[in-house]
Amino acid sequence: MIELLVVISIISLLMGILMSVLATVRSSAQTLVCKSNLHQLLLANIGYATENDGFYVPAASDMFDSPGFNRWHGLRDTLEDSFDPLRGPLSGYLKNGRVKECPTKVNFCKEPGWNKNFEKGCGGYGYNMTYLGSRLWQSGIDNEQAWRDAYAHTTQITDIKVPGKTLMFTDTAMVNADKYYIEYSFAEPPFTIQNGRAVTDFYMSPSIHFRHKNKASVGWVDGHISENQIADFDDINAYGINSFDMKIGWFEPINNSMFDLE
Repeated sequence: MIELLVVISIISLLMGILMSVLATVRSSAQTLVCKSNLHQLLLANIGYATENDGFYVPAASDMFDSPGFNRWHGLRDTLEDSFDPLRGPLSGYLKNGRVKECPTKVNFCKEPGWNKNFEKGCGGYGYNMTYLGSRLWQSGIDNEQAWRDAYAHTTQITDIKVPGKTLMFTDTAMVNADKYYIEYSFAEPPFTIQNGRAVTDFYMSPSIHFRHKNKASVGWVDGHISENQIADFDDINAYGINSFDMKIGWFEPINNSMFDLE
């Protein structure tokens, strides 16, 4: 009986070790797939720019006039619809015309309606809208037409000084007041931009989601992918939620230097 109990204990110990190893392997595999998805997005946007005089895909070209219909990852006809990726501006550059979903299981809200799920269809990835997918970084945006043009037009490849240090796509999410994860298709920099300058008086609501063991997969303009650790930074987002508690935030340095064109 004692020998049987010893054998059972050894088997239980080995099973515990095996399960831990399998969990680590599964997590590593998911991170690799996520990096592959990001790489495809990078290549798609580069392909788009190549065929559009060097200008990157618009993040939300109609944001000023009718927010919620046009996105880099798809189009929709009403706010109650999901985005249709096959009508999106990158569809011709992606396999099957769709943005692949991050393999890490995120409990994204599945409820219909714009207020509950306003970015469904981006696959859990966000685009650097402020500096790449628009021209919000320009000075002189001081009237309605200038704002309209800033969202409709984008950055040109030649505007970027250090491609290896300019974020293009990364893991993203947002958390609402009910503590639901919402798909969010923009990677927000720490500071908003007004008249060509970063406003450092307050922080934006962060949207980078560090879902891979407190790391986020980040795709850069030059095509390389990195894993970046979440910074220790407490922040209350626009919904009154502490983003850090939900693994949402920024990596170091917490400023716009990894987003901007310098």
